[in-house]
Amino acid sequence: MANHNIPRRPLGRTGLEVSVLSFGGSPIGGIYQSVEEDEGLKAVHEAFNSGINYFDTSPWYGELRAEIRLGKALKTLPRDKIILATKCGRYPTHFNFDGEYVTKTVKESMERLQVDYLDVIQIHDIEFGDLDQIVKETLPALQKLKKEGLVRHIGITGLPLKIYQYVIDRVPEGTVEMILAYCHATLQDDTLDTITPYLQERGIGIVAASALSMGLLSNRGPPEWHPAPKEVRETCAKAAAHAKSKGVSIERLAIQYAFQKENVSTVLIGMATPAEVTSHADSASF
Repeated sequence: MANHNIPRRPLGRTGLEVSVLSFGGSPIGGIYQSVEEDEGLKAVHEAFNSGINYFDTSPWYGELRAEIRLGKALKTLPRDKIILATKCGRYPTHFNFDGEYVTKTVKESMERLQVDYLDVIQIHDIEFGDLDQIVKETLPALQKLKKEGLVRHIGITGLPLKIYQYVIDRVPEGTVEMILAYCHATLQDDTLDTITPYLQERGIGIVAASALSMGLLSNRGPPEWHPAPKEVRETCAKAAAHAKSKGVSIERLAIQYAFQKENVSTVLIGMATPAEVTSHADSASF
């Protein structure tokens, strides 16, 4: 339960100082494997007690369960010490980037999370929508919520790196304040480095998610639905076995590699149990 020495970095020009390790809320929604609610709540508290202050979730994770459970867990923690991020546009059964629709669902997320404002709202996996709609409709809707004080900062997320510049170049500077990119700051794929200078020039915060490449860089291995081809899966499994034979976990190596990227504001890692939190917090303490 001791507070680890987890450093903090600025999230772009938002004024937020975020722990370099942040709490990914998808596992407590049971997206990877079944997780008891009580265990998930304990994981959130362990994260806070370890010095983690950035908590990320989405209505898509676990068919709303992740938001509901995170809300329950955070309710007993000091709100002003928490940086809470959720998403809109991707939902358990569909995508919808319509301005009125995302406005409604952001408010529903706030109810599930039991808060009266969100520190960060992100448009989730924008490559599945029309990027021009994101520019002309979704972002302006979120800007309105920002003016109303319901959200404080706005970001976009997705897998293909080319989507970020397309959107950012078409909106006023400062509209997009952060991005969440996943699987591109890892031992297996470090292509996030190719867009980092562009983002830094514009003061845009960078959240690097899935340092373990959605389970590829782990001893447990990826879930069945993982999109990686067989050759990549086998290579990563060999790397994990090699690290293990040397007395080192591939997870720890992968996470420490991500932390070394000083231009990244925070490394977002999904955690479901207090033991996972403790292990990752140890890796992040330096």
